Amino acid sequence: MTEFTKDQAVGIVREYFRKVEVAAVEVTGEGFKIGDTLRFRGHTTDFTQKIDSMQVDHQDVEKAGSGDLVGIRVSERVRDNDLVFLEEA
Repeated sequence: MTEFTKDQAVGIVREYFRKVEVAAVEVTGEGFKIGDTLRFRGHTTDFTQKIDSMQVDHQDVEKAGSGDLVGIRVSERVRDNDLVFLEEA
């Protein structure tokens, strides 16, 4: 299993909206785009998911860059401060 460090993170979960199953992710690294696979890791979180859609300010976007706060629909519950990593293809 690959070990990840905080320095390798491309984002951090800032909020989770349970009713709509959306994570608000602050992009802290190089960014990511639709079609990429992200790994969400935290104290009790560890899963990967391919990005099918993203929104910034309620507008669909194809890619997110450093500093963006992006909404991503997630298949599992995430928690504030979970780290987000870009999985290598």
